[in-house]
Amino acid sequence: MTSDEAWLSRVRRDMRPIYEGVVAALEAAIAEGELQPGDRLPAQRAVAARLGVDLTTVTRAYDLARRRGLLEGAVGRGTFVRQRPEEDEGGLVDLSMNLPPPPDGLSLATLIGETLTGVLARTDAARLMAYHPEFGALGQRRAGAAWLAPCLGERAPEQVLVAPGAQAALAAALSTLCRTGDAVLCEPLTYPGFLSVTAQLGLRAVACPADADGVQAEALKELCARERPVAAYLVPAMQNPTAGTMPEDRRRDVAQVLDLAGVWLIEDDPYSRLLEAPAPAICSHLTSRFVYIATLAKTLSPGLRIAYAVTADAADAERLATALRALALMPPPLMAALATVWMREGRAEALLDAVRREARARRAIAAARLPGARGGAESLHVWLPLPPGASPEHLRTEAQRRGLALVTQDAFAATPAAPPGVRVSLGGPGRRAVLDSALSGLAQALDAPGPRRTVV
Repeated sequence: MTSDEAWLSRVRRDMRPIYEGVVAALEAAIAEGELQPGDRLPAQRAVAARLGVDLTTVTRAYDLARRRGLLEGAVGRGTFVRQRPEEDEGGLVDLSMNLPPPPDGLSLATLIGETLTGVLARTDAARLMAYHPEFGALGQRRAGAAWLAPCLGERAPEQVLVAPGAQAALAAALSTLCRTGDAVLCEPLTYPGFLSVTAQLGLRAVACPADADGVQAEALKELCARERPVAAYLVPAMQNPTAGTMPEDRRRDVAQVLDLAGVWLIEDDPYSRLLEAPAPAICSHLTSRFVYIATLAKTLSPGLRIAYAVTADAADAERLATALRALALMPPPLMAALATVWMREGRAEALLDAVRREARARRAIAAARLPGARGGAESLHVWLPLPPGASPEHLRTEAQRRGLALVTQDAFAATPAAPPGVRVSLGGPGRRAVLDSALSGLAQALDAPGPRRTVV
């Protein structure tokens, strides 16, 4: 008996009807961890043959298990243990974790399986799974440069590093450029991972005034003169958490301010490839002093643990690689190989397009349920601003009471004066229907009476 069929030994033949015995075996195997979320179940015909029953019995069992929230799947994909069993009527729907939604019309499991089979067929597995001193072989860096070209234009592979995730690249960049006590400019509401790294390194995160288009160039100029920052950390496309995108003229103005002040730019750009026509990156207007970071976690899959870090020249890339080596030793070779093959064969673009389609559909749901939320058509999250005096914590608690997980502005605040609001992530729920129901519940929570903050 194969590992994916081991749970069938739990089926009690004395239980009638027999299809309920199959469902009971599934429930027990899932409850005890023998079957994990995402595990593929054997085909119905294989189960019928193994149990010695007719196909209709197994079909009824699988259908009942789906109705009970144990299984999920679709024609052409197979049947899987439900990834998010908490998303039933009595569970908690996660609107707090920002991740890409399941790709529309494409099986990620099939794509991974086919690609890895090909990689292992033409690659020495021992070499693939060994330690790799470099941060991306030449072919991997070339593939990364081509992937980023819509945002960066053409880049030499010597400028590109393959990093084990954006967080590692960010920590390496800050530890390379800054020393304890240095100031790093950022948006008033910013990525929590940046705040955690600056705290760990003893850096000062200094918020720059911003509007709907991002940080304001004049305010940035004043802060550069007053604070003498070493670097500025900015997220210009579908900013996390406000979901705003900086227009091209503002990007050019910001680049000019930083260039004249001699301040490094760390541009974190996880979302631009989701845009049909992304604006050129801020660093495309610079010739030196920048680190551009783009992860695949938001555009393809978080499980890849692959990001690209781009610098102005090979010398800066080597400095960054030294810091990355100290922090993380190397990127995951198997995932780097998989991502590279996807890019070379056009599969990454197909997956990106499927994620983009699903993101658009979910953003449309959010527009209908939360008309006051901000975010572009392809955004994986929206920002829900709250009126002055409103209590974000009350909204979070009220949402939790309704089975929804949210995150308030406190997690993103680089300044105590950060505007109140909540980020609503759209990719977490496994199905659009679950998201639609969750956002309807959030709309009701918004209308629920509650305490207001005292503003002084």
